[in-house]
Amino acid sequence: MKIRWRLRMAAAQREVWTGTELRRLLVEKAGLELSSASVSALFTKEPSQMKMTTLAALCTALECTPNDLIEVDTTPVERPIAPPRPVADLPQAASGRGRSMPPL
Repeated sequence: MKIRWRLRMAAAQREVWTGTELRRLLVEKAGLELSSASVSALFTKEPSQMKMTTLAALCTALECTPNDLIEVDTTPVERPIAPPRPVADLPQAASGRGRSMPPL
């Protein structure tokens, strides 16, 4: 599975080009104040985690949906077919006579 963070593209499609503009929109439209560094990090890096309130505020400020900000590829990962494992030799019975256990 692959996840792509598309905030920069979503913002550009709405003619929001800088972190300062996005920060202003977050305050005006969503009532969320983030530091300049936090907004810059959202613009430049894929976040490893995010509060749902922040995601909702970004969607409100940019008038978009979470699908516009996050692209998820759910294609199953193909794994190479592993060769069958050899069956290990069964241990010999504890008895010196080589008898097996009686059936249940």
